[in-house]
Amino acid sequence: MTSVSAAIRAALLTADPTAKAFAARQVARDWAAGRLAFAFDSAMPDEPARPHVPELLPPNRMPKRGKGGSERGRIALWHALAHIEFVAIDLALDMAGRFGAQMGPQFVSDFLDVAADEAMHFALLARRLRTLGSHYGALPAHGGLWDAARETSHDVAARLAVVPMVLEARGLDVTPFTLERVRASGDETGARILQRILDDEIRHVRFGSTHFTAVCAARGESAESLWKSLVTRHFRGAVKPPFNDSARGEAGLPREFYAGVAH
Repeated sequence: MTSVSAAIRAALLTADPTAKAFAARQVARDWAAGRLAFAFDSAMPDEPARPHVPELLPPNRMPKRGKGGSERGRIALWHALAHIEFVAIDLALDMAGRFGAQMGPQFVSDFLDVAADEAMHFALLARRLRTLGSHYGALPAHGGLWDAARETSHDVAARLAVVPMVLEARGLDVTPFTLERVRASGDETGARILQRILDDEIRHVRFGSTHFTAVCAARGESAESLWKSLVTRHFRGAVKPPFNDSARGEAGLPREFYAGVAH
């Protein structure tokens, strides 16, 4: 029987976006069906495979999106969202493959579910781009989204603190505004896609919060104190308001955590 780590590694090393999304969903299905062994005989790659396009640029070299109501602005928005979801597939796969041995089968199940969700989100966004006459890879994209994984590859607590509990939690803050802007433009299809993503991301952040709390309990440490320490040490950006307190609360991320590090 193939090990779950070998299946995850193969998905991470799949470069083509459509094939990677399909591979992530297949790994999740095979794991759920008991077709993969809980074994970690394959190491995760330092970097996942990437397609030739989009060109990846540092944040300070990313072109301005243009006005949101223009065709160029709409395409740039959906392209940026598609890229975030594409990288999120790899972040979830790496979480399950890199830390699953120490964290156990439920951890693997949770983050393979996340990977399958992110793959579905990417597919929806890529289809949206095609209906606008564009495609994923047509524009440059943010080249720093894997930095968080690189920075936290040594410690599951750091990875959980930064990826689901900061990066994905940021999506809970900004997606409602984007959703309303898209809906106000008359794009109800786009609004439905964003609502689906928002609903799923609440669950993803909750997975992160739940497993982080369990790690802290096992280590005999305060979850709030350790989270603040790890975010300060390993997150290169700023944890900045405004915050969607209700969605964060639903996801198990109390205001006491992030209010102390916000700036």
